Amino acid sequence: MKILAFLLCVASLTKGRVKMLELSNWSLSAMLAMSFAGMAAAQPVTATVHANQQTAAPITRLIFGGFMEPATTRVWAEMLTDRKFLNEINSKPQAVPATGGFGRRGPQNRWIPVGADQFVTMDRAQAYAGGWSPVVRLEAGTPHGIRQLGVSLRAGRAYTGRVVLAGTPGVKVDVSLTWGPNLADRQTVSVRIRTAEYAKYPVSFISRADTAQGAFEIAAMGSGSFHIGATSLMPADNVSGFRADMIRMLKEQGIEIARWPGGNFVSAYDWRDGIGDADKRPPRRELARHTLESNDMGIDDFMVFCHLVGSEPYIAIDAGRGDDHSAAEEVEYVNGAATSRLGKMRAANGHPAPYGVKIWGIGNEMYGPWQWGYMPNNYFAEKHTLIVQAMRKIDPTIKVIASGATPEEMSWTYIENRQFNSFPGRETVSDKVPYAFGSKYDWTGGLLANAADYIDYLGEHFYGYPDWYVDEATQQFVPSDEPLEDKVRRMSNRVEFKFEAWDEYVKRMPYLKDKDIKFAFDEWSPRGRQVPAGGPAAASDNPMLNSLTEALVYHEFFRHSDKVGLAVATGGMGMMAMDANGEAIGLRTDGLVMKVLHDHFAGALPVEVTGNSLQHDVKGTVAVDKAAHPSGSPTYPLDVFAAIAPDHKKLELSVVNPTETVQDCELNLAGVRVAATAKVWRITAPSGPTSVPARAGGLLSGPPATMTETTLEQTPRTITLPPASISVYEFEVKQ
Repeated sequence: MKILAFLLCVASLTKGRVKMLELSNWSLSAMLAMSFAGMAAAQPVTATVHANQQTAAPITRLIFGGFMEPATTRVWAEMLTDRKFLNEINSKPQAVPATGGFGRRGPQNRWIPVGADQFVTMDRAQAYAGGWSPVVRLEAGTPHGIRQLGVSLRAGRAYTGRVVLAGTPGVKVDVSLTWGPNLADRQTVSVRIRTAEYAKYPVSFISRADTAQGAFEIAAMGSGSFHIGATSLMPADNVSGFRADMIRMLKEQGIEIARWPGGNFVSAYDWRDGIGDADKRPPRRELARHTLESNDMGIDDFMVFCHLVGSEPYIAIDAGRGDDHSAAEEVEYVNGAATSRLGKMRAANGHPAPYGVKIWGIGNEMYGPWQWGYMPNNYFAEKHTLIVQAMRKIDPTIKVIASGATPEEMSWTYIENRQFNSFPGRETVSDKVPYAFGSKYDWTGGLLANAADYIDYLGEHFYGYPDWYVDEATQQFVPSDEPLEDKVRRMSNRVEFKFEAWDEYVKRMPYLKDKDIKFAFDEWSPRGRQVPAGGPAAASDNPMLNSLTEALVYHEFFRHSDKVGLAVATGGMGMMAMDANGEAIGLRTDGLVMKVLHDHFAGALPVEVTGNSLQHDVKGTVAVDKAAHPSGSPTYPLDVFAAIAPDHKKLELSVVNPTETVQDCELNLAGVRVAATAKVWRITAPSGPTSVPARAGGLLSGPPATMTETTLEQTPRTITLPPASISVYEFEVKQ
């Protein structure tokens, strides 16, 4: 009967499925297990942990990374927009950028005149930072100056700031913070201009009310005039310019590596704009997001951030508009001795000791025509080589990340651009996907063929729509009608393809076997897209969809720890729960996923997990949004990963139940003796609302997610997993 069932199973497979089985070298016993996995509820999923069989290298802590791009990051504490006046100040309606949006920062606060427009003009002759500075002409009895609305304030909170002023000596300038419409709803600090030259004047305030519509105002009456060179306002509890709440949460979350300054941003970023006196750094038109960049957070500030959080710095250099000379100078500024030309400049800026940054990225998504400085692959491979040669000449110890893209990434990106126009202005390609290895769309293959000696890590990005899959016949994303356990595998299957791609590259270029090139997954994240009316009714209705997806991605990173050098979640710096005032008050569910996996698996030694139920195929197109071999452990529908702690004193087990029902799993611990008790940390769907209305409309995230911690009095033989859950079990190993 069993043989008959097996034969029926094989007979029902498509040719493609049979080929997949051949590619993955599945054994006869494994296929038999697959054939019976769905037969009867009487045969529960079984997972055997072979604790004495290490399967891969230790899991690097650098897998737990966060992405920082000045256009997206929320860690900097500055509360005023355009504080060095890139834009002209007037009361005319604000123009909407040609792209129809305001970049990733959203609509930004602006400066408007206090009083009539003609009393505020922009002066290029006496500019303080950038191309011009506002000058305010005064008159008796009527205040004139500038004001910025939309400042979010908390009752009882102290704020600190400064204004840089020049003008007629003796003019009294009132700097005010307001939190309401009445005269009593403000605090004013008056300063006397001392000199016609620019000087800094500190100010401090305490708000007496909660508001999202506060205002910061600089005005004066009398005769003469005054210039405003720069302004600043931060919470008084900021830590070296960073938000104290964010620093605290990021440390708790376990951010081990921080990538900066981008992202598309970096391809038009001059690092020299971000050093020296922050008030003198020029504001720039930010080309990638069609907004402005204050340059307040430069290299030195980033290094302070990494020290505060305890993370490894990863600096991306401009390989778009930039060149090898600029890249080498950047390395010298960061890592050069204080006696070197650029090291002296760093020391003059208050940082005499070299930073010793080891990880450097050569550009961002240089394969995309949307990138500033884009060029064909063969030209860029030469530019990449020249840049790395120049950087290594300054510091031979650095490790560099190439801006790669396998055919799978190119296929996914171009079909997304074609169908959704998610990023207006990106080119549309009509060639059918999937794209082939060795074709013009094989960007990573071109870099490996022409610049392999100058690559330590392959930088690969991948995003995904769990609710959608790519249909090869129609060449489109199609709304998924699959169960939750299939949707959440969409991105981990893309990870699996990266390793299949590496095997293909080694087959085509055997010399790669002798090179220790690892993957740097330095941008990755699930994306949400609403299913159109009439689509699958159950789409995106489970609040754990993305968190389960992310947990499975980490499991794949862990299983291939010998090939994964680092990973940076695109939203890693934004996994905070925020209250209605925009304050970080805890971690969201995705933040807890990173935290619990970081706390238990950073540095751990992966061990083998076998089971009786193979992962099955999901919808999609091989080499676009899935691999030839399904990701995951042979414990369908569960996913189980296990590792021994670095000190060999604990066995750690992560179990993801991606179904919407309770699941049991028979657990066998082989090759190890464990204590009678065990601990379990568990993340399930949040209870109550996942968002709360902000005071000024819109939504901020609601209460923090919770993770339970339980002590089991006896090591379980069968573990019961709640629906849509991530559970981490910890067993004490007996020596």
